[in-house]
Amino acid sequence: MAVPFDQRSDLIWFDGRLVPTAECKISLLTHGLHYASCVFEGERAYGGDIFQGTAHTERLKNSAKILDFDIPFSVAEIDAAKRLVLEKNNQKNAYVRPIAWRGSEALGVSAQANKIHLAIATWEWPSYFDPEQRLKGIKLDLAEYRRPDPKTAPCLAKAAGLYMICTISKHRAEQRGYADAMMLDWQGRVAECTGANIFFIKDGKIHTPIADCFLAGITRATAMDLARRRNIEVIERRIMPDELPDFSECFITGTAAEVTAVSEIGGRKFTPGRITQSLMTDYTAEVQPKGKAAAA
Repeated sequence: MAVPFDQRSDLIWFDGRLVPTAECKISLLTHGLHYASCVFEGERAYGGDIFQGTAHTERLKNSAKILDFDIPFSVAEIDAAKRLVLEKNNQKNAYVRPIAWRGSEALGVSAQANKIHLAIATWEWPSYFDPEQRLKGIKLDLAEYRRPDPKTAPCLAKAAGLYMICTISKHRAEQRGYADAMMLDWQGRVAECTGANIFFIKDGKIHTPIADCFLAGITRATAMDLARRRNIEVIERRIMPDELPDFSECFITGTAAEVTAVSEIGGRKFTPGRITQSLMTDYTAEVQPKGKAAAA
């Protein structure tokens, strides 16, 4: 049985100091727990180097500002702290989780004076999906919940509260035998998966939803750049669910998912092909620390 996360024997960086994970505690009355005043990032280290680490830190800081608080550490300080935790935990290929939240000085909707905390945890992280299945393509369910209207929620922040419907949707998908679920936006258009962006291929061109009610992922941007390097056109547009039969391939992207092929969405079949496979290969090469890939 796997060791529970709160009982691991490694270290967490907590408000500027390293603390044994098992001793890293916060109050039950923390505002972030009760009112979701909490933002985080999901990052990945390859060979000891965090891929797009600064971009993730900048997004973390921006997410906090969207939720109306400032993280009391600079981008450079957070980047250094992430590297320190990886080094002290002796982890080369790992997941990196910075998280910031309002503390427990006051508990109520208003908590403007509460202290802002920042913690950084890391852990060894295998492939999010089975490596063989990533090549064959995973199966996606259709989620019942939709991504919210940007006028009703801080959709462009990587905020903890926005993931409630993602957890529900992924659990339901797994209970039905799927790996994940595709979510629509509040107007019924294709949006994303529960923790990954989605792409479709038609006539040699890549199509992906406009990211205005969900995160335009850092891995999403990398995949789009890799496609353009191959002179593959990438089109960001509104995509309706009834268009799915028009596409030949589908794949998803995310820090955890990396680039993963999709073989089915709610009964609609796709065949992972040349473009998806090329981007999977290109992404694997892209994330390798510069100078280490050739030596491997």
